[in-house]
Amino acid sequence: MVSKIEQDHGRFRQIIKGRIRKDLRRFIARGEFIGREGGRYVSVPVHDIDIPTFRFGENPGGVGMGEGKEGEPVGGAEGGEGEGKHVLEVGIDLQELADILGEELRLPRIKPRGEHKLTTIKDRYSGIRPVGPASLRHFKRTYRQALRRQMSLGTYDPDNPVIIPVKDDHRYRSWTEVRKPQSNAVIVYMMDVSGSMGQEQKDLVRLQAFWIDTWLRRNYDGIESRYIVHDVAATEVDRNTFFSVREDGGTRISSALQCCRELIEAHYDPADWNIYLFHFSDGDNSSDADNRLCLQVLEKHLLPAANLFGYVQVKSAYGSGHFWNVLREAYPEVTDPADESPAARVVASKVNSRDEILDSLKQLFRAGR
Repeated sequence: MVSKIEQDHGRFRQIIKGRIRKDLRRFIARGEFIGREGGRYVSVPVHDIDIPTFRFGENPGGVGMGEGKEGEPVGGAEGGEGEGKHVLEVGIDLQELADILGEELRLPRIKPRGEHKLTTIKDRYSGIRPVGPASLRHFKRTYRQALRRQMSLGTYDPDNPVIIPVKDDHRYRSWTEVRKPQSNAVIVYMMDVSGSMGQEQKDLVRLQAFWIDTWLRRNYDGIESRYIVHDVAATEVDRNTFFSVREDGGTRISSALQCCRELIEAHYDPADWNIYLFHFSDGDNSSDADNRLCLQVLEKHLLPAANLFGYVQVKSAYGSGHFWNVLREAYPEVTDPADESPAARVVASKVNSRDEILDSLKQLFRAGR
């Protein structure tokens, strides 16, 4: 039977989820989850909700012992005049957070592609055996075996039902190793870090990358993330560098795509990995010749290997935004989820402000690839 406090806590959790759903766009836009990550959980700030707790009434015994008079403030602080604003930090599982995101955006579940030759080995309890370690002793089966033995020997007394197992009565759980195909995925984030990509643009990328990562981890057993930055040349970096580095040079998008191609060919066989590529830029590429080279790398090398190539163009005061038109002319928008053509694996999205991140996520994953 579920206790009253467990019922109250369950209702409280439902209230929290409802509040997150209601304010999801605000949470995403303000990045309130970012920086509060802790393993598999994030801390969510929720206003004006109190955790159910015991509250004590007035103490009829008067003031406590020691110096001081009734009504005298403690610590010398004066009380405020306005109503207090309560902000509660509530921990929520990342999977729950991803489920809320998927439900609110009506995102289809991702169907992994490839042969998935990678496997994980897990132990599963599958039966009972007469030998084993004490930690796996099955007490109910042991008791039943002892009862059966005493009844067959005629030593069982219903008026004094004492059951004492002996060594031969002991029963233990047995297990088997289960090999389960594991759907692994790699996310390659690429970002233009030229002079036209300022801190505001990087904040947009950081927020969007967090939600991309959260959704994909909900759909796959194993996730690896790789990071590439570029101006006229590209290099692989760690996560912290990805979100902090800034250059002043020009932009050659093909350098990032070439670096990504080399990374995949060296480490990620498309038969074993689900590959997601995301490129963030203000679209200010260096030349038409480089635009053509980008399309060539995409067509021959990246799209045949990838589940999805997502291009996210962020607004910049200096960027031309021309690469968006180049990509859309080569790969017109495809909305049919059954389409398996290379164009269907290219999704382009514009994010001019934080309020548009939610809509961009819906664009990127609406096909469920």
